Amino acid sequence: MPTISRLANRLTKINPSSTLAITSKAKKLKAEGHDVVNFAAGETDFDTPGFIKDAAIEAIKSGFTRYTPTTGTQELKKLISEKFNKDNSLNYEPNQIVVSCGAKHCIFNTLLALINSGDEVLIPSPFWVSYPEMVNLCEGTPRFIKTDPKNNFKMTIGDLEKSISPKTKLLIVNSPSNPTGCVYNAEELKAIAKICVKNNIFVISDEIYEKLTYDNLKHVSIASFGKDIYDLTITVNGVSKSHAMTGWRIGYLGGPSDIVSAISNLQDHSTSNPASISQKAAQAALSAPDEFSNKLLLEFQKRRDYIAERLKRIKLLGFILPQGAFYLFSDISKTKLDSLTFARRILDEISVAVIPGEGFGRDDYVRISFATSTEQIKKGMDRIEGWLDKL
Repeated sequence: MPTISRLANRLTKINPSSTLAITSKAKKLKAEGHDVVNFAAGETDFDTPGFIKDAAIEAIKSGFTRYTPTTGTQELKKLISEKFNKDNSLNYEPNQIVVSCGAKHCIFNTLLALINSGDEVLIPSPFWVSYPEMVNLCEGTPRFIKTDPKNNFKMTIGDLEKSISPKTKLLIVNSPSNPTGCVYNAEELKAIAKICVKNNIFVISDEIYEKLTYDNLKHVSIASFGKDIYDLTITVNGVSKSHAMTGWRIGYLGGPSDIVSAISNLQDHSTSNPASISQKAAQAALSAPDEFSNKLLLEFQKRRDYIAERLKRIKLLGFILPQGAFYLFSDISKTKLDSLTFARRILDEISVAVIPGEGFGRDDYVRISFATSTEQIKKGMDRIEGWLDKL
């Protein structure tokens, strides 16, 4: 009698998240009483604004605790439609929008809706750790486009064109980027759009860090460059980073009607609607002026500038100044340590948590999050500097 595997074969293709593994260990050490400086976090250290919490409490008190339509309430989708129009020059009607359980959920749903077995998905490297794993779960093939730090880790048109094959189905664009903080400008995105239209390549535009672009850089949505690229693009965003709402799990996407309809059917039979209470909270977030997001931006730019000044003094670490998000991708090659060894040692020896670059496609880098207070950044950099002096 043939042996039946206990687990599905598809799970053998994916790796655990290095981000969550280090973060979990750091939290465990902190709970045990260790004075851990956490540079691993993928979320802001700010609390969700009070007016958003109040909206959620009112939702509970008023009994708004039942199922909603699968793709989100009409009220929330109308606000998202208005946001896309105001901020991104994108005309997505409410029926072209899906609200999901986080931006990650939106991306995974889109890949499941578009990718067949053997389809290739182009992913600029370094990349967010979950992109290739989600492609693998969809039985697609991740094809990495290696980028150069001299170009702020942004792919060039030449890089993109060389990577296209007859099996290429989709390109993932993440701007501002996790982990590098690179931001694509309008000219660069327009050129990428032209190549994708020419080759009929879909685009997932992950814009979750949209509100965090520094030095007066302007965020641009690739789908805004005309109908041809609009019809190939699924624009993904959410409230987690812009409004300190990571735990509320609200992401959203806008896209062509046929793809949105397919994603809606998929969500019907997987999660159904995101939490009704969280949707009310997101309504409050998107109804308010950008005051909170602007406050985040100013604070994170100060922290970025401080940590960059500290790193300039450390000969063994290199970096490219991030243009957005709240991460600094640091070159550790001069230490002669791989990223996992580096991350484990500084967590064990000096109680500082960073994320190994291996999971992002660069084992000679680590990701340092500055989504923590300046006091904590100073303490952590003091420890790293002292540790490297003895290395």
